Amino acid sequence: METILKSIIISGIVLSTACGGNSTSENTSNTSATETPAQTGQSGVQDDVSNPNVVQVAIGSKDHTTLVAAVKAGELVDALSNAGPFTVFAPTNAAFNALPTGTVESLLTPEKKDALIDILQYHVSVGVYKLENIQDGQSIGQVNGGNVIVTKKGEDYFVNGKAKILGTVIASNGIIYVIDQVLIPGQ
Repeated sequence: METILKSIIISGIVLSTACGGNSTSENTSNTSATETPAQTGQSGVQDDVSNPNVVQVAIGSKDHTTLVAAVKAGELVDALSNAGPFTVFAPTNAAFNALPTGTVESLLTPEKKDALIDILQYHVSVGVYKLENIQDGQSIGQVNGGNVIVTKKGEDYFVNGKAKILGTVIASNGIIYVIDQVLIPGQ
């Protein structure tokens, strides 16, 4: 009968147990008892089977590289990779490019991290708001504490009367609305 081995790594020690036998061996790596392995959040979970979450969808979009860079700089990848559900208003690269020259570069600096986080959180709601259920003029609370107003003009939807919703993408942890402008709190 074949021997089945199972290995469990606990603080740098490998315990091997064989069915019907007992054997223990120590890993001879140079890991000290005080070292801790690198910690990753929800974004570090490898899952090639489930539908992508809102962050994975953005990462896979060539039109959202600036948004992805901003989410990474704001250290919000793990938060947006969690179960949610979220409604995310995702500005395109063209929307970021339409901001005054130097705005994006400035927001990506460590000194502007709080302002960047405020702007990014103004693009996210907790809960899923489907367009067919949104009333014209409906206010939606955002993660940063502000509100956005969604209006309908003809067949088109707008956020805060300016940012046109260009498309909708369903993600495993929410819904993404691709928009043509960056939402700025207070504007």
